[in-house]
Amino acid sequence: MEQEYTLVEHLTELRKRIIITAVIFILSLGIGFSVASKLLTLIKSQPTAVNVDWNVFGFTDGIIIYFKCAVIIAILLTLPIALHQIWLFVKPGLSEEEARGTVKYIPISFFLFLSGVSFSYFILFPLMLDFMSTINQSVGATETYGMNQYFTFMFNLIIPVGIVFEMPVVILFLTKLGIVEPNSLRKMRKISYFILVIVGVLISPPDFISDFLIVIPLLVLFEISILVSSWSFNRK
Repeated sequence: MEQEYTLVEHLTELRKRIIITAVIFILSLGIGFSVASKLLTLIKSQPTAVNVDWNVFGFTDGIIIYFKCAVIIAILLTLPIALHQIWLFVKPGLSEEEARGTVKYIPISFFLFLSGVSFSYFILFPLMLDFMSTINQSVGATETYGMNQYFTFMFNLIIPVGIVFEMPVVILFLTKLGIVEPNSLRKMRKISYFILVIVGVLISPPDFISDFLIVIPLLVLFEISILVSSWSFNRK
């Protein structure tokens, strides 16, 4: 009976954290809608690797991009709060020392996500545009880009890269909980390298320079993950 009551308490606490995160996301979505047009104008004013005109091929293209931009803003604003709610949920199962140590993951995780987004937007995305434009010109195609296709392509790149950049803090958190050990990571290095290379090739254009620019940071992040895992394991 006691175990059933404990399960109900956990589910109640989980619902509370989800509701708080959902409310913050809705409020952040309102902020996103209010600044989305200004952000889109700012992005349009930035120089790109190729001369891109934003055309619309349907009546809904503009509002779809407007909504997607607002959602991205809302996710960025909600992410620190969501991470804090996750920490509050797992905190009762942690010791006092573990709780103090894991709360530091929140700003670190947010910083890594922003680093991944910035890297993909300022470095990888222009290279991909240039590569795709070169291929189109080589086959004699007339480049007329749609606004919806442009931003969908950009969002599909920057968000996955931002998530992948979370690798060190995820490994550190799992090490703190005793789920992952540095020795097991070292034994899985070859397999992990192979998986990361595949991931890097899939999210980058099929040319050596772009593959190199995305695969090398992924491998470096994995090695950093092993180092922070070893540091956490030795302290523990």
